[in-house]
Amino acid sequence: MSRSYDCSGDEERASGISDAASSVRRGELVVLPTDTVYGIGADAFSPTAVARLLQAKGRGRDMPPPVLVGSVRAAHALIDDLGSHGQDLIEEFWPGPLTIVCAATPSLSWDLGDTKGTVAVRMPMHPVALELLKEVGPMAVSSANISGRPAATTAADARAQLGDSVAVYLDGGPCADDVPSTIVDLTYAVPRVLRDGAIPIERLRAVCGTVIGTTAPAAKPDPEVHDPGAAEAASAEKATESDPRGTEGRGAGGHEPKAE
Repeated sequence: MSRSYDCSGDEERASGISDAASSVRRGELVVLPTDTVYGIGADAFSPTAVARLLQAKGRGRDMPPPVLVGSVRAAHALIDDLGSHGQDLIEEFWPGPLTIVCAATPSLSWDLGDTKGTVAVRMPMHPVALELLKEVGPMAVSSANISGRPAATTAADARAQLGDSVAVYLDGGPCADDVPSTIVDLTYAVPRVLRDGAIPIERLRAVCGTVIGTTAPAAKPDPEVHDPGAAEAASAEKATESDPRGTEGRGAGGHEPKAE
């Protein structure tokens, strides 16, 4: 039976964080508020828990979840290479609605799905999420909804869709907006926006200089998703640009871009 906690009060919030942390350590799922939409989360280092998360959403391994962290230090432990601009972007936009896709640390013992050697990482700006993340460490977190349905902007929305597949619901009140995080691929020499979101490309360019945009609109139905294939699609769209296989040839899939 799922348990729900109103995190507006200190006492119940503390009880909820404690219960959620224990549940995550047992390999169970929790719903938590973030600064974008509500997320469904699991221990990032438990393959069984991550598989349970994907099953609850009705999603396959080809759409691995992003990883949320409670500190920049935790992010550094997950990322093998931040590229030329990663640290600058982190300093400017974290905590906040920016997801960065980087090469993952090869020695990590985890299985998020078919990531092709990358990891999508974000540090959210929400006190309840940060408190839980600092308690349990990195979590695989996707939007709290059945795949293809609208993302939950309240804990009640999430519960209506996910029900008892989730052990604990942390209710942080309604989300201020349903705009997803901006996703930027940093596995190229020139950063590439994989999904438009809360941080406009103009602000990214103010930090990085050149940033390649996307022609696709922000994906409202299921906003917190790490799709490693999107980087390949982005590289295909830009295949006519100068030096597509030189300094930018590796890509988020860990190999040459493919025009498929």
